[in-house]
Amino acid sequence: MATTRSDLALGARVIGGGTWLFSEPQPGVTEVLDLLGFGWDPVVRHDDGSLEIAATCTIATLRALPDSPLFPLCADSLLASWKIQHIATVGGNIATALPAGPMTSLAVALDAEVVIWSADGERRMPASEFVLGVQHTALVPGEVLRSIIFPEHSLSSRQGFRRIALSPLGRTGTLVTARRETSGETVFGVTGGTPRPYVLRFASSPDSRTLADAVDGIDDWYDDAHGAPDWRRAMSLRFAEELREELS
Repeated sequence: MATTRSDLALGARVIGGGTWLFSEPQPGVTEVLDLLGFGWDPVVRHDDGSLEIAATCTIATLRALPDSPLFPLCADSLLASWKIQHIATVGGNIATALPAGPMTSLAVALDAEVVIWSADGERRMPASEFVLGVQHTALVPGEVLRSIIFPEHSLSSRQGFRRIALSPLGRTGTLVTARRETSGETVFGVTGGTPRPYVLRFASSPDSRTLADAVDGIDDWYDDAHGAPDWRRAMSLRFAEELREELS
């Protein structure tokens, strides 16, 4: 069990809920460091209206929060059993960095900031820059994801959500979110069908052609058994347009 930040320098494999780590063989792993030992508060509300979610907060705990309609929508996109939702962690889902990770989609959709700890320091970065590719993040050896901070302006914005899979209980084919601020700024997030998150940001609600061109600018659609690239692209274009109309 982790007890002090110096434990992060031990080089052990880090776990939160462990639902991915213990789901398949891990050759070469001889020691794991359980972050639950830090005893982080799962949810912290700050005076500026922002909401900080510990990396060890369970997906079920996040799902129950009333702060955003995207919380339950993204949590249910995991399509996990009751047992998994109550053990799997928000930070673990993001740090695993799978294309269909719904907590990544949520963090990107709401312009979250991630807090990263090492044994002797801390750094922060936009959640949209944390996942770099399939199972590839911005973490370097000795670092862990500490928390995810959702700003008040994003939580209070108008929000939209679309998701599709090839079967009713299938893994996400593409997941598109949209958010419109009181200033008129409109932000689209495209995840699930791409190796890393994409954020499309506009000063005001874009017209149909401008938005379609932005989505078309994504050139690395993921290809696996859960969806072909051309289908993921087509559905993302459709969902983005639906959300544009919905929020405008």
